[in-house]
Amino acid sequence: MNGKPIARKAGGGFNGKAIKTKASMQRVRENASEFGHCSGVNKAFRAGLQAFYKGYTFTHFHSRLMGLFTRLKDLDTTNKRVERRVAQGIAHADGLTLVQHFNYTPACQVRQVLPFAFAIDSTTYTLTITDFDIAQVGFVEGATHIALTYGVLDFDFENLDWQLHLAPPLVIDRNYAASTVSLVPDTLPSGLGRLLCVLGVRFYQDVDGALYGLNAKDSVGISVLECF
Repeated sequence: MNGKPIARKAGGGFNGKAIKTKASMQRVRENASEFGHCSGVNKAFRAGLQAFYKGYTFTHFHSRLMGLFTRLKDLDTTNKRVERRVAQGIAHADGLTLVQHFNYTPACQVRQVLPFAFAIDSTTYTLTITDFDIAQVGFVEGATHIALTYGVLDFDFENLDWQLHLAPPLVIDRNYAASTVSLVPDTLPSGLGRLLCVLGVRFYQDVDGALYGLNAKDSVGISVLECF
């Protein structure tokens, strides 16, 4: 864990037979089943977001998302315990709010890096950042450039299918002069599932004309700006 070996004394825990057969282990079986479901959603969701952090490894990203999907599963009031599902939680009045306001990358919060107004067109899904001022962008130490990656993740939480509709990435340096930024997805979603408008930031350093991605924990960020 965190690069260090961990050991503990074996024995004293549950054994497989007891968990599968004993009545007192019913709650354990229920939790394990729902945990497995949330883990499956987690895996598919991370695959859908991978374009926003390709080549970078987040510490505890899987466990953080498990917390989100567990909370979403708990919103399912349709199914009984052991059968509760994330898709039903998403359909709850608070479901999409949890997805949108979840802090995906605490060490690099997109809205702090880009402290501007965001607007998303509900027809074209174009993201417009107004009153953009490069001097207000929260560049991290050593960064000469920032890349903005925007896309619409069309995610089916029931069947775990997804499609990502990306805009061409925008890479800008500290001398960027425009006051408005527009990012337009190359393709439009077909209504596969819920639509999550995602913005990612990543910092780079120019070394002899080549850009190298920084790997500090505050160098890559992801945010869900809006859900449909």
